[in-house]
Amino acid sequence: MRTAPLYRSRPGGFQIQAASMPAAREIRDGIFVSEGLSNTFLVTTPEGRVVINTGMGFEAPIHKRNYDAVDTSALRYILLTQGHVDHVGGVDLFREPGTEVVAQAGNRAHQADDARIASFRAARSWFAFAGVIAKALDQAKALGGPTTQAKPEPTITFEDRHEFVLGGQRFELIATPGGETLDSMVIWLPDRRICFAGNLFSALFGHIPNLVTIRGDRYRDALRFVDSLDTVMALEPELLLVGHHGPVEGAALIHAELTRLRAATLYVHDRTVEGMNAHTDLYTLMQDIRLPPELEVGEGYGKVSWDVRAIWETYAGWFHHLSTTELYPDSPTDIHGDLVELAGGVDAIAARARQRLTAGHAVQAIRLTEIARSADPTHHEALTVSLAAHEQLDRESENFWLSSWLCHQAAELRKLLGQEPPPTGKA
Repeated sequence: MRTAPLYRSRPGGFQIQAASMPAAREIRDGIFVSEGLSNTFLVTTPEGRVVINTGMGFEAPIHKRNYDAVDTSALRYILLTQGHVDHVGGVDLFREPGTEVVAQAGNRAHQADDARIASFRAARSWFAFAGVIAKALDQAKALGGPTTQAKPEPTITFEDRHEFVLGGQRFELIATPGGETLDSMVIWLPDRRICFAGNLFSALFGHIPNLVTIRGDRYRDALRFVDSLDTVMALEPELLLVGHHGPVEGAALIHAELTRLRAATLYVHDRTVEGMNAHTDLYTLMQDIRLPPELEVGEGYGKVSWDVRAIWETYAGWFHHLSTTELYPDSPTDIHGDLVELAGGVDAIAARARQRLTAGHAVQAIRLTEIARSADPTHHEALTVSLAAHEQLDRESENFWLSSWLCHQAAELRKLLGQEPPPTGKA
């Protein structure tokens, strides 16, 4: 049994929202949340405030307004559960003289990594976030606040653990490098048995971890994820506050969910490794490895088949030993013109694509339309079949990233066909 906030209806099983709360919401006595592209939290004490994550830079004016309405005492600490931009972006706006910014020791390297390929990652994320970011920017401008993205320099870093007491409340910061970033950490309030987990469990709790994201990021290690999950399980939290959506409450529920997630991740890892040692090719493993019913977890953010590939390539790299051509810089599209000519023209390829779609093979249909469009990018039937295939795949998807990509591609195809967006507003 899952708690309601963890599963969302389509599209994609995961709803991202811009920061727009009229006020911070109190979760427990002295603990508040302000939601946005990722959750931020405020902990109040008699000796000052602690903010956990700060949202994107353009969301920070809303988060700060919400927290200042609760308490305007000194901001003593900003704690960053990971270095991703939706966690660190508002640090500069929140920081006051004397505020300590605390992160795991890998934070600087992660932020440097982000900065190094910022244009690449931004371009590859835009298809999923363009609408919500535009909305958030409008809201931030309406408040008159700054919208720039911070690249903060932590004042305190640590390798494994860091502890402090503020206003009689103990805070324990514990490194969990198996999260979405190598600088991931959780924040543990031992006296209250509350754990702030950030996106350690990916963006959706109760779902298979996203070991590689199609927006572009470094691979995440399955076994390191399990080790970090074990770290949280050993704490035996009674309340889990995560990076997206609502709290997960109850020690028994948290333990049961983490136990299943742990077993599911190990199952995918172990079956992948067994297949590698049996010399089974990657694509067969991606098709064949499925979770048994007793290990069912959601696939709203990551997917089992994607994790199979991430595990395979984490161990083995990019050469799949399927074709000599993998070792050369020639693109697979270089021979598309030959295939079109041999097939008797673009019409024949497009007609075969229609047949494959009708037979229920949407991905094969898209492959064929891509061949056809390499010779004639505006071929009407190829565009029409490709659009229908993307729409069919989207109807079958409950994954945020996959649905976002399929919707984006469908929108681009509609533009080429001169069609209006569907009346539902869905791309």
